[in-house]
Amino acid sequence: REDFKKAIALYTKVIKASGLKQKENYRTLYKRAVANYSSAQWQPAIADISKFIPEFPQSYQARILRALVYRELNDTENQLTDVNAAIELTGGDPQLLRWRGSLYMEKEEYTLARKDFELVIQIQDDPEIQMNLALVYYSMQNLDSAMVAVNQAIQLDGAYPPAYYYGGAFSLELEQYEQALKFLDVALRLDPENQQALFYKGIALVELKREEEGCRCLNKVFYQGFDDAADYLKQYCYGIDK
Repeated sequence: REDFKKAIALYTKVIKASGLKQKENYRTLYKRAVANYSSAQWQPAIADISKFIPEFPQSYQARILRALVYRELNDTENQLTDVNAAIELTGGDPQLLRWRGSLYMEKEEYTLARKDFELVIQIQDDPEIQMNLALVYYSMQNLDSAMVAVNQAIQLDGAYPPAYYYGGAFSLELEQYEQALKFLDVALRLDPENQQALFYKGIALVELKREEEGCRCLNKVFYQGFDDAADYLKQYCYGIDK
């Protein structure tokens, strides 16, 4: 019934009455940890799980639960420790590999992140994991490989907005402005409210000497509160020679 406060109180009564001398009683402790997590009681949840894990070291669910708590606390290191343990216990669950890859990304350990994402692709390929791989390659300054992953994401799902947005952004960095424009036009058809995509479209148009169209895009995002457009407007649209 999602009455977590009452559940915690009842589980606490049970634990106080029976103690933790019998191993079976630790299951009640685990249930209280779940209730604490569900009610955003992070430290009590960690305390309960940390008592439970030594008694049930093969429980990957407990490791995942504590990792979820650490995620709420933005604790990457402890999160990674528990995710690693859960991966060892499950034999390489693809969702856990995705999670670990994203943690390696946060730590800027891009080679390790790439390995995890490539492992996931071998098990269950999809546009999201291809985009994760693309962002890893981008962070490693390998734009060509990033574009390969972007195109693979599009092959898997031709209506996946992030692939077109990042395809446009990466193409801009490669100074491939016509290609960037094609990506960004589709990105904006799929998500007309994407101001960053419209901003990039404005840059691509200006670089292609289509200043009037480009300045319209840059003006629009600027007056919608996108301050990054200001410098481009000054340089390309409000110059004394315009």
